[in-house]
Amino acid sequence: MGKLFVKKPLSILLSEASESDKGLKRTLGAGSLIALGIGAIIGAGLFVRTAAAAGQHAGPAVVFSFIIAAAGCALAGLCYAEFASMIPIAGSAYTYSYATMGEFIAWIIGWDLVLEYALGAATVAIGWAQYLNKLLEKTVGWTVPYQWCHSPFETSDAGVHGIMNIPAIFILLLLSLLLIRGIEGSAIVNNIIVIAKVAIVILIILLGWQFINPVNHTPFMIPENAGTVTMHNGTVVDYSKYGFHGISGVLRGAGVVFFAFIGFDAVSTAAQETVNPKRNMPIGILVSLFVCTALYILFSYVLTGIAPYQDFLKEGGEASVAYVIDKYMVGYGWLSTFVTVAILAGFSSVILVMLLGQTRVFYSMANDGLVPKVFADLHPKYRTPYRSQAMFFIFVSLFAAFVPDSVVGDMTSIGTLFAFVLVCLGVIVMRKTDPDLPREFKTPWVPVVPIVGTLFCVTMIFSLGWENWTRLIIWLLIGFVIYFGYSVKHSKTRKLVK
Repeated sequence: MGKLFVKKPLSILLSEASESDKGLKRTLGAGSLIALGIGAIIGAGLFVRTAAAAGQHAGPAVVFSFIIAAAGCALAGLCYAEFASMIPIAGSAYTYSYATMGEFIAWIIGWDLVLEYALGAATVAIGWAQYLNKLLEKTVGWTVPYQWCHSPFETSDAGVHGIMNIPAIFILLLLSLLLIRGIEGSAIVNNIIVIAKVAIVILIILLGWQFINPVNHTPFMIPENAGTVTMHNGTVVDYSKYGFHGISGVLRGAGVVFFAFIGFDAVSTAAQETVNPKRNMPIGILVSLFVCTALYILFSYVLTGIAPYQDFLKEGGEASVAYVIDKYMVGYGWLSTFVTVAILAGFSSVILVMLLGQTRVFYSMANDGLVPKVFADLHPKYRTPYRSQAMFFIFVSLFAAFVPDSVVGDMTSIGTLFAFVLVCLGVIVMRKTDPDLPREFKTPWVPVVPIVGTLFCVTMIFSLGWENWTRLIIWLLIGFVIYFGYSVKHSKTRKLVK
Protein backbone atom coordinates (compact mmCIF):
# COMPACT_ATOMS: atom_id res chain seq x y z
CA MET A 1 0.00 0.00 0.00
CA GLY A 2 3.03 2.26 0.42
CA LYS A 3 3.33 2.58 -3.34
CA LEU A 4 -0.35 3.32 -3.88
CA PHE A 5 0.38 6.98 -4.56
CA VAL A 6 3.76 6.56 -6.24
CA LYS A 7 4.29 9.30 -8.81
CA LYS A 8 5.69 8.83 -12.28
CA PRO A 9 8.97 10.79 -12.50
CA LEU A 10 8.80 13.81 -14.77
CA SER A 11 12.16 12.85 -16.29
CA ILE A 12 10.58 9.66 -17.65
CA LEU A 13 7.49 11.51 -18.88
CA LEU A 14 9.55 14.07 -20.73
CA SER A 15 11.79 11.42 -22.28
CA GLU A 16 8.68 9.67 -23.59
CA ALA A 17 7.61 12.95 -25.17
CA SER A 18 10.74 13.13 -27.31
CA GLU A 19 10.54 12.25 -30.99
CA SER A 20 10.94 8.55 -31.66
CA ASP A 21 10.46 6.35 -34.70
CA LYS A 22 8.83 3.78 -32.44
CA GLY A 23 6.28 6.14 -30.97
CA LEU A 24 3.15 7.85 -32.22
CA LYS A 25 3.66 9.92 -35.34
CA ARG A 26 3.75 13.71 -34.86
CA THR A 27 1.68 15.31 -37.62
CA LEU A 28 -0.81 17.70 -35.98
CA GLY A 29 -0.36 21.46 -36.02
CA ALA A 30 -2.24 24.17 -34.13
CA GLY A 31 -4.91 24.40 -36.83
CA SER A 32 -5.66 20.67 -36.69
CA LEU A 33 -5.86 20.78 -32.90
CA ILE A 34 -8.30 23.70 -33.00
CA ALA A 35 -10.41 21.73 -35.49
CA LEU A 36 -10.26 18.64 -33.25
CA GLY A 37 -11.51 20.73 -30.33
CA ILE A 38 -14.32 22.30 -32.32
CA GLY A 39 -15.15 18.89 -33.74
CA ALA A 40 -15.49 17.43 -30.25
CA ILE A 41 -17.45 20.32 -28.77
CA ILE A 42 -19.98 21.24 -31.45
CA GLY A 43 -22.32 18.31 -31.73
CA ALA A 44 -25.63 17.55 -30.13
CA GLY A 45 -25.03 20.25 -27.53
CA LEU A 46 -25.51 23.18 -29.88
CA PHE A 47 -28.72 21.86 -31.41
CA VAL A 48 -30.26 20.00 -28.47
CA ARG A 49 -28.95 21.46 -25.19
CA THR A 50 -29.73 25.02 -26.23
CA ALA A 51 -33.43 24.30 -26.74
CA ALA A 52 -33.69 22.13 -23.60
CA ALA A 53 -32.07 24.71 -21.32
CA ALA A 54 -34.02 27.62 -22.79
CA GLY A 55 -37.38 25.87 -22.69
CA GLN A 56 -37.16 24.43 -19.19
CA HIS A 57 -34.97 26.79 -17.19
CA ALA A 58 -33.50 29.98 -18.61
CA GLY A 59 -35.61 31.25 -21.51
CA PRO A 60 -33.69 33.76 -23.68
CA ALA A 61 -31.26 34.17 -20.76
CA VAL A 62 -29.78 30.82 -21.81
CA VAL A 63 -27.20 33.16 -23.33
CA PHE A 64 -26.03 33.87 -19.75
CA SER A 65 -26.13 30.13 -19.00
CA PHE A 66 -23.67 29.53 -21.82
CA ILE A 67 -21.41 32.30 -20.53
CA ILE A 68 -21.39 30.80 -17.01
CA ALA A 69 -20.75 27.28 -18.32
CA ALA A 70 -18.01 28.54 -20.62
CA ALA A 71 -16.36 30.36 -17.73
CA GLY A 72 -16.20 27.11 -15.76
CA CYS A 73 -14.77 25.24 -18.74
CA ALA A 74 -12.29 28.03 -19.40
CA LEU A 75 -10.92 27.73 -15.85
CA ALA A 76 -10.33 24.03 -16.39
CA GLY A 77 -9.06 24.74 -19.90
CA LEU A 78 -6.35 27.08 -18.57
CA CYS A 79 -5.16 24.29 -16.28
CA TYR A 80 -5.23 21.76 -19.11
CA ALA A 81 -3.20 24.15 -21.26
CA GLU A 82 -0.43 24.44 -18.65
CA PHE A 83 -0.16 20.67 -18.29
CA ALA A 84 -0.30 20.09 -22.04
CA SER A 85 2.59 22.50 -22.61
CA MET A 86 4.59 21.07 -19.71
CA ILE A 87 3.90 17.32 -20.17
CA PRO A 88 3.15 16.79 -23.88
CA ILE A 89 2.25 13.11 -23.55
CA ALA A 90 -0.80 11.18 -24.77
CA GLY A 91 -3.18 10.43 -21.93
CA SER A 92 -4.60 13.80 -20.91
CA ALA A 93 -5.81 13.98 -17.29
CA TYR A 94 -4.55 10.44 -16.61
CA THR A 95 -0.96 11.41 -17.37
CA TYR A 96 -1.17 14.71 -15.48
CA SER A 97 -2.60 12.96 -12.41
CA TYR A 98 0.15 10.31 -12.50
CA ALA A 99 2.79 13.03 -12.29
CA THR A 100 1.10 15.02 -9.54
CA MET A 101 -1.12 12.84 -7.33
CA GLY A 102 0.17 9.33 -7.85
CA GLU A 103 -0.68 6.06 -9.56
CA PHE A 104 -3.92 5.20 -7.77
CA ILE A 105 -5.52 8.57 -8.57
CA ALA A 106 -4.20 8.29 -12.13
CA TRP A 107 -5.81 4.86 -12.48
CA ILE A 108 -9.15 6.18 -11.21
CA ILE A 109 -9.19 9.01 -13.73
CA GLY A 110 -7.90 6.83 -16.58
CA TRP A 111 -10.62 4.28 -15.89
CA ASP A 112 -13.15 7.05 -15.42
CA LEU A 113 -12.33 8.56 -18.81
CA VAL A 114 -13.77 5.42 -20.40
CA LEU A 115 -17.14 6.78 -19.27
CA GLU A 116 -16.51 10.07 -21.03
CA TYR A 117 -14.90 8.90 -24.24
CA ALA A 118 -16.06 5.33 -24.95
CA LEU A 119 -19.62 5.62 -23.67
CA GLY A 120 -19.82 9.17 -24.96
CA ALA A 121 -19.00 7.83 -28.43
CA ALA A 122 -21.72 5.18 -28.01
CA THR A 123 -24.28 7.81 -27.02
CA VAL A 124 -23.48 10.02 -29.99
CA ALA A 125 -23.50 7.03 -32.36
CA ILE A 126 -27.06 6.26 -31.26
CA GLY A 127 -28.03 9.87 -31.91
CA TRP A 128 -26.30 9.70 -35.30
CA ALA A 129 -28.49 6.74 -36.24
CA GLN A 130 -31.64 8.64 -35.27
CA TYR A 131 -30.73 11.66 -37.36
CA LEU A 132 -29.70 9.49 -40.31
CA ASN A 133 -33.25 8.19 -40.36
CA LYS A 134 -34.58 11.76 -40.30
CA LEU A 135 -32.39 12.70 -43.26
CA LEU A 136 -33.39 9.58 -45.22
CA GLU A 137 -37.05 10.34 -44.56
CA LYS A 138 -36.69 13.91 -45.83
CA THR A 139 -34.63 13.08 -48.91
CA VAL A 140 -35.67 9.62 -50.18
CA GLY A 141 -38.81 8.87 -48.20
CA TRP A 142 -37.37 5.67 -46.69
CA THR A 143 -36.03 4.86 -43.23
CA VAL A 144 -34.16 2.01 -41.59
CA PRO A 145 -36.77 -0.33 -40.04
CA TYR A 146 -37.34 0.37 -36.33
CA GLN A 147 -36.04 -3.01 -35.15
CA TRP A 148 -32.68 -2.45 -36.86
CA CYS A 149 -31.99 1.02 -35.47
CA HIS A 150 -33.04 0.57 -31.83
CA SER A 151 -31.91 -1.50 -28.85
CA PRO A 152 -33.83 -4.57 -27.58
CA PHE A 153 -34.98 -2.48 -24.61
CA GLU A 154 -36.96 -0.08 -26.81
CA THR A 155 -40.42 -0.50 -28.33
CA SER A 156 -42.16 1.74 -30.85
CA ASP A 157 -45.67 3.17 -30.46
CA ALA A 158 -46.80 0.48 -32.90
CA GLY A 159 -45.43 -2.27 -30.64
CA VAL A 160 -42.31 -3.08 -32.72
CA HIS A 161 -39.40 -4.26 -30.55
CA GLY A 162 -35.86 -3.17 -31.30
CA ILE A 163 -33.21 -5.80 -32.09
CA MET A 164 -29.96 -3.90 -32.64
CA ASN A 165 -28.81 -0.50 -33.87
CA ILE A 166 -27.04 -1.23 -37.16
CA PRO A 167 -26.51 2.40 -38.30
CA ALA A 168 -24.72 3.13 -35.00
CA ILE A 169 -22.38 0.18 -35.57
CA PHE A 170 -21.78 1.35 -39.13
CA ILE A 171 -20.61 4.86 -38.19
CA LEU A 172 -18.42 3.49 -35.39
CA LEU A 173 -16.79 1.02 -37.78
CA LEU A 174 -16.22 3.65 -40.45
CA LEU A 175 -14.57 6.11 -38.05
CA SER A 176 -12.55 3.38 -36.29
CA LEU A 177 -11.09 2.29 -39.65
CA LEU A 178 -10.29 5.92 -40.42
CA LEU A 179 -8.42 6.28 -37.12
CA ILE A 180 -6.50 3.04 -37.71
CA ARG A 181 -5.45 4.39 -41.10
CA GLY A 182 -3.74 7.30 -39.35
CA ILE A 183 -4.45 10.41 -37.36
CA GLU A 184 -3.24 12.70 -40.16
CA GLY A 185 -5.95 11.43 -42.51
CA SER A 186 -8.46 11.45 -39.67
CA ALA A 187 -7.59 15.06 -38.91
CA ILE A 188 -8.10 16.04 -42.56
CA VAL A 189 -11.57 14.44 -42.59
CA ASN A 190 -12.37 16.09 -39.25
CA ASN A 191 -11.25 19.48 -40.62
CA ILE A 192 -13.64 19.13 -43.57
CA ILE A 193 -16.52 18.15 -41.27
CA VAL A 194 -15.79 21.04 -38.90
CA ILE A 195 -15.71 23.58 -41.74
CA ALA A 196 -19.03 22.27 -43.07
CA LYS A 197 -20.94 22.26 -39.80
CA VAL A 198 -19.54 25.58 -38.57
CA ALA A 199 -20.50 27.13 -41.92
CA ILE A 200 -24.08 25.90 -41.45
CA VAL A 201 -24.19 27.20 -37.87
CA ILE A 202 -23.01 30.61 -39.05
CA LEU A 203 -25.57 30.47 -41.88
CA ILE A 204 -28.37 29.87 -39.36
CA ILE A 205 -27.13 32.80 -37.26
CA LEU A 206 -26.91 35.18 -40.23
CA LEU A 207 -30.19 34.18 -41.89
CA GLY A 208 -32.05 33.84 -38.60
CA TRP A 209 -31.04 37.28 -37.31
CA GLN A 210 -33.62 39.01 -39.55
CA PHE A 211 -36.39 36.82 -38.05
CA ILE A 212 -35.68 37.79 -34.43
CA ASN A 213 -38.83 39.08 -32.75
CA PRO A 214 -37.95 41.42 -29.82
CA VAL A 215 -41.13 40.27 -28.04
CA ASN A 216 -39.55 36.82 -27.58
CA HIS A 217 -36.64 38.42 -25.69
CA THR A 218 -38.93 40.28 -23.28
CA PRO A 219 -38.60 39.50 -20.44
CA PHE A 220 -35.13 38.07 -20.97
CA MET A 221 -35.36 35.76 -17.94
CA ILE A 222 -38.36 33.52 -17.30
CA PRO A 223 -40.65 35.24 -14.75
CA GLU A 224 -41.86 33.37 -11.69
CA ASN A 225 -45.47 33.82 -12.76
CA ALA A 226 -44.94 32.30 -16.24
CA GLY A 227 -47.33 29.47 -15.41
CA THR A 228 -46.95 25.90 -16.66
CA VAL A 229 -46.22 24.20 -19.98
CA THR A 230 -46.98 20.61 -20.95
CA MET A 231 -44.08 19.04 -22.82
CA HIS A 232 -44.45 16.81 -25.89
CA ASN A 233 -43.98 13.73 -23.67
CA GLY A 234 -46.70 14.80 -21.22
CA THR A 235 -44.41 16.17 -18.50
CA VAL A 236 -45.65 19.40 -16.93
CA VAL A 237 -43.07 22.14 -16.35
CA ASP A 238 -43.98 24.55 -13.54
CA TYR A 239 -42.01 27.78 -13.93
CA SER A 240 -42.82 28.92 -10.39
CA LYS A 241 -40.44 26.30 -8.94
CA TYR A 242 -36.81 27.00 -8.03
CA GLY A 243 -34.50 26.41 -10.98
CA PHE A 244 -37.20 27.13 -13.56
CA HIS A 245 -37.18 30.94 -13.55
CA GLY A 246 -34.98 33.94 -12.91
CA ILE A 247 -31.38 33.63 -11.73
CA SER A 248 -31.93 30.11 -10.42
CA GLY A 249 -33.13 29.09 -13.88
CA VAL A 250 -30.04 30.61 -15.50
CA LEU A 251 -27.79 28.68 -13.10
CA ARG A 252 -29.69 25.43 -13.67
CA GLY A 253 -29.51 26.11 -17.38
CA ALA A 254 -25.75 26.47 -17.06
CA GLY A 255 -25.69 22.96 -15.64
CA VAL A 256 -27.60 21.70 -18.67
CA VAL A 257 -25.50 23.45 -21.33
CA PHE A 258 -22.23 22.70 -19.53
CA PHE A 259 -22.30 19.28 -21.11
CA ALA A 260 -22.43 20.89 -24.53
CA PHE A 261 -18.77 21.81 -23.90
CA ILE A 262 -17.65 18.27 -23.15
CA GLY A 263 -14.89 17.32 -25.55
CA PHE A 264 -12.37 20.17 -25.50
CA ASP A 265 -10.21 18.16 -23.09
CA ALA A 266 -9.93 15.45 -25.75
CA VAL A 267 -7.49 17.74 -27.57
CA SER A 268 -4.91 17.06 -24.85
CA THR A 269 -4.99 13.31 -25.58
CA ALA A 270 -3.30 13.99 -28.94
CA ALA A 271 -0.26 15.69 -27.38
CA GLN A 272 2.14 12.93 -28.47
CA GLU A 273 1.00 13.28 -32.08
CA THR A 274 1.41 17.05 -32.15
CA VAL A 275 4.22 19.03 -33.74
CA ASN A 276 5.70 21.44 -31.16
CA PRO A 277 3.11 20.47 -28.51
CA LYS A 278 4.36 22.97 -25.93
CA ARG A 279 3.21 25.78 -28.21
CA ASN A 280 0.35 24.20 -30.14
CA MET A 281 -1.51 22.35 -27.36
CA PRO A 282 -2.52 25.49 -25.39
CA ILE A 283 -3.55 27.16 -28.66
CA GLY A 284 -5.67 24.16 -29.66
CA ILE A 285 -7.43 23.89 -26.30
CA LEU A 286 -8.15 27.57 -25.62
CA VAL A 287 -8.93 28.75 -29.16
CA SER A 288 -11.37 25.88 -29.81
CA LEU A 289 -13.12 26.66 -26.51
CA PHE A 290 -13.32 30.37 -27.35
CA VAL A 291 -14.67 29.79 -30.88
CA CYS A 292 -17.34 27.37 -29.68
CA THR A 293 -18.41 29.70 -26.87
CA ALA A 294 -18.90 32.57 -29.32
CA LEU A 295 -20.96 30.37 -31.64
CA TYR A 296 -23.04 29.02 -28.74
CA ILE A 297 -23.89 32.51 -27.47
CA LEU A 298 -24.86 33.86 -30.91
CA PHE A 299 -26.80 30.73 -31.83
CA SER A 300 -28.80 30.72 -28.58
CA TYR A 301 -29.57 34.44 -28.89
CA VAL A 302 -30.92 33.99 -32.43
CA LEU A 303 -32.85 30.79 -31.65
CA THR A 304 -34.65 32.25 -28.62
CA GLY A 305 -35.37 35.42 -30.58
CA ILE A 306 -37.05 33.61 -33.46
CA ALA A 307 -39.40 31.47 -31.36
CA PRO A 308 -40.95 31.72 -27.87
CA TYR A 309 -39.02 29.58 -25.40
CA GLN A 310 -42.17 27.56 -24.57
CA ASP A 311 -42.15 26.17 -28.12
CA PHE A 312 -38.96 24.25 -27.38
CA LEU A 313 -40.80 22.15 -24.82
CA LYS A 314 -43.83 21.47 -26.96
CA GLU A 315 -41.80 20.27 -29.93
CA GLY A 316 -39.09 18.37 -28.05
CA GLY A 317 -35.37 19.08 -27.79
CA GLU A 318 -34.07 17.21 -30.80
CA ALA A 319 -36.62 18.61 -33.26
CA SER A 320 -36.62 22.18 -31.96
CA VAL A 321 -34.16 23.78 -34.38
CA ALA A 322 -35.71 22.26 -37.50
CA TYR A 323 -39.14 23.14 -36.12
CA VAL A 324 -38.17 26.78 -35.59
CA ILE A 325 -36.86 27.06 -39.14
CA ASP A 326 -39.92 25.41 -40.69
CA LYS A 327 -42.46 27.45 -38.69
CA TYR A 328 -40.91 30.88 -38.26
CA MET A 329 -38.29 31.33 -41.02
CA VAL A 330 -40.69 31.50 -43.97
CA GLY A 331 -38.99 30.69 -47.24
CA TYR A 332 -36.09 28.86 -45.64
CA GLY A 333 -37.57 25.38 -45.26
CA TRP A 334 -34.57 23.97 -47.12
CA LEU A 335 -32.41 25.07 -44.20
CA SER A 336 -33.96 22.47 -41.87
CA THR A 337 -32.52 19.73 -44.09
CA PHE A 338 -29.10 21.36 -43.83
CA VAL A 339 -29.51 21.45 -40.04
CA THR A 340 -30.00 17.68 -40.08
CA VAL A 341 -26.87 17.35 -42.23
CA ALA A 342 -24.99 19.61 -39.80
CA ILE A 343 -26.07 17.48 -36.85
CA LEU A 344 -24.93 14.31 -38.64
CA ALA A 345 -21.59 15.93 -39.43
CA GLY A 346 -21.31 17.22 -35.89
CA PHE A 347 -22.04 13.83 -34.40
CA SER A 348 -19.47 12.20 -36.71
CA SER A 349 -16.65 14.50 -35.66
CA VAL A 350 -17.56 14.08 -31.97
CA ILE A 351 -17.41 10.28 -32.32
CA LEU A 352 -14.08 10.58 -34.14
CA VAL A 353 -12.47 12.63 -31.38
CA MET A 354 -13.97 10.49 -28.59
CA LEU A 355 -12.63 7.27 -30.14
CA LEU A 356 -9.26 8.94 -30.63
CA GLY A 357 -9.15 10.17 -27.03
CA GLN A 358 -10.05 6.80 -25.51
CA THR A 359 -7.36 4.81 -27.31
CA ARG A 360 -4.70 7.43 -26.51
CA VAL A 361 -5.50 7.27 -22.79
CA PHE A 362 -5.17 3.49 -22.82
CA TYR A 363 -2.01 3.78 -24.94
CA SER A 364 -0.38 5.69 -22.09
CA MET A 365 -1.78 3.32 -19.45
CA ALA A 366 -0.45 0.31 -21.37
CA ASN A 367 3.00 1.88 -21.64
CA ASP A 368 2.91 2.30 -17.87
CA GLY A 369 1.97 -1.37 -17.41
CA LEU A 370 -1.43 -0.62 -15.87
CA VAL A 371 -3.36 -2.32 -18.67
CA PRO A 372 -2.17 -5.08 -21.04
CA LYS A 373 0.48 -4.20 -23.61
CA VAL A 374 -1.90 -4.91 -26.49
CA PHE A 375 -3.39 -1.44 -25.98
CA ALA A 376 -0.01 0.09 -26.88
CA ASP A 377 0.75 -2.06 -29.95
CA LEU A 378 1.24 0.22 -32.96
CA HIS A 379 0.50 -0.60 -36.58
CA PRO A 380 3.79 -1.27 -38.42
CA LYS A 381 2.89 1.14 -41.22
CA TYR A 382 0.46 3.71 -39.81
CA ARG A 383 1.91 3.85 -36.25
CA THR A 384 -1.52 4.00 -34.64
CA PRO A 385 -2.77 1.79 -31.76
CA TYR A 386 -4.79 -0.32 -34.19
CA ARG A 387 -5.52 -3.26 -31.90
CA SER A 388 -6.74 -0.96 -29.17
CA GLN A 389 -8.88 0.87 -31.72
CA ALA A 390 -10.41 -2.43 -32.87
CA MET A 391 -11.15 -3.58 -29.32
CA PHE A 392 -12.77 -0.29 -28.37
CA PHE A 393 -14.84 -0.45 -31.55
CA ILE A 394 -16.27 -3.76 -30.31
CA PHE A 395 -16.78 -2.43 -26.76
CA VAL A 396 -18.46 0.80 -27.86
CA SER A 397 -20.56 -1.01 -30.48
CA LEU A 398 -22.03 -3.33 -27.86
CA PHE A 399 -23.38 -0.34 -25.94
CA ALA A 400 -24.48 1.53 -29.07
CA ALA A 401 -26.24 -1.49 -30.56
CA PHE A 402 -27.96 -2.96 -27.51
CA VAL A 403 -28.38 -0.24 -24.83
CA PRO A 404 -30.71 2.81 -25.02
CA ASP A 405 -29.07 6.21 -25.29
CA SER A 406 -30.83 7.35 -22.10
CA VAL A 407 -28.68 4.89 -20.12
CA VAL A 408 -25.27 5.32 -21.76
CA GLY A 409 -25.74 9.07 -22.06
CA ASP A 410 -26.23 9.51 -18.33
CA MET A 411 -22.92 7.75 -17.64
CA THR A 412 -20.68 10.18 -19.56
CA SER A 413 -20.75 13.34 -17.45
CA ILE A 414 -19.24 12.43 -14.10
CA GLY A 415 -16.02 11.15 -15.68
CA THR A 416 -15.50 14.49 -17.39
CA LEU A 417 -16.09 16.51 -14.25
CA PHE A 418 -13.71 14.34 -12.20
CA ALA A 419 -11.07 14.87 -14.86
CA PHE A 420 -11.54 18.63 -14.64
CA VAL A 421 -11.27 18.59 -10.84
CA LEU A 422 -8.05 16.55 -10.82
CA VAL A 423 -6.41 18.68 -13.49
CA CYS A 424 -7.25 21.88 -11.60
CA LEU A 425 -5.87 20.45 -8.34
CA GLY A 426 -2.85 19.05 -10.19
CA VAL A 427 -1.73 22.52 -11.30
CA ILE A 428 -1.58 23.66 -7.67
CA VAL A 429 0.36 20.53 -6.66
CA MET A 430 2.88 20.92 -9.51
CA ARG A 431 3.50 24.58 -8.68
CA LYS A 432 4.52 23.41 -5.18
CA THR A 433 6.48 20.26 -6.02
CA ASP A 434 8.16 21.40 -9.27
CA PRO A 435 8.11 25.20 -9.32
CA ASP A 436 11.18 25.48 -11.59
CA LEU A 437 9.98 23.13 -14.32
CA PRO A 438 9.80 24.97 -17.69
CA ARG A 439 6.24 25.96 -18.53
CA GLU A 440 5.59 27.21 -22.05
CA PHE A 441 2.14 28.28 -20.88
CA LYS A 442 1.24 29.24 -17.30
CA THR A 443 -2.23 29.23 -15.81
CA PRO A 444 -2.78 32.80 -14.51
CA TRP A 445 -3.66 33.68 -10.92
CA VAL A 446 -2.73 30.37 -9.33
CA PRO A 447 -4.17 29.15 -6.97
CA VAL A 448 -7.32 31.26 -7.50
CA VAL A 449 -8.13 29.99 -11.02
CA PRO A 450 -7.64 26.27 -10.18
CA ILE A 451 -9.58 26.59 -6.90
CA VAL A 452 -12.54 28.35 -8.54
CA GLY A 453 -12.44 25.79 -11.38
CA THR A 454 -12.47 22.97 -8.84
CA LEU A 455 -15.40 24.46 -6.93
CA PHE A 456 -17.36 24.94 -10.13
CA CYS A 457 -16.86 21.31 -11.20
CA VAL A 458 -17.58 19.92 -7.73
CA THR A 459 -20.84 21.88 -7.69
CA MET A 460 -21.75 20.36 -11.04
CA ILE A 461 -20.93 16.87 -9.75
CA PHE A 462 -23.26 17.26 -6.77
CA SER A 463 -26.06 18.41 -9.07
CA LEU A 464 -26.12 15.02 -10.80
CA GLY A 465 -28.71 12.44 -9.80
CA TRP A 466 -28.16 9.40 -7.59
CA GLU A 467 -28.53 7.06 -10.56
CA ASN A 468 -25.36 8.53 -12.04
CA TRP A 469 -23.56 8.18 -8.72
CA THR A 470 -24.63 4.54 -8.43
CA ARG A 471 -23.36 3.74 -11.92
CA LEU A 472 -20.10 5.54 -11.18
CA ILE A 473 -19.53 3.58 -7.96
CA ILE A 474 -20.18 0.27 -9.73
CA TRP A 475 -17.85 1.26 -12.56
CA LEU A 476 -15.09 2.25 -10.12
CA LEU A 477 -15.46 -1.02 -8.20
CA ILE A 478 -14.88 -2.92 -11.45
CA GLY A 479 -11.83 -0.73 -12.03
CA PHE A 480 -10.47 -1.43 -8.54
CA VAL A 481 -10.68 -5.19 -9.20
CA ILE A 482 -8.59 -4.74 -12.35
CA TYR A 483 -6.13 -2.38 -10.67
CA PHE A 484 -5.40 -4.54 -7.63
CA GLY A 485 -5.62 -7.77 -9.62
CA TYR A 486 -3.45 -6.76 -12.58
CA SER A 487 -2.05 -3.23 -12.54
CA VAL A 488 -0.16 -3.30 -9.23
CA LYS A 489 1.73 -6.39 -10.43
CA HIS A 490 2.72 -4.93 -13.80
CA SER A 491 3.24 -1.24 -12.98
CA LYS A 492 6.56 -0.06 -14.40
CA THR A 493 6.68 2.94 -12.09
CA ARG A 494 6.34 0.74 -8.97
CA LYS A 495 9.33 -1.31 -10.13
CA LEU A 496 11.45 1.85 -10.33
CA VAL A 497 10.70 2.73 -6.69
CA LYS A 498 12.71 0.48 -4.39
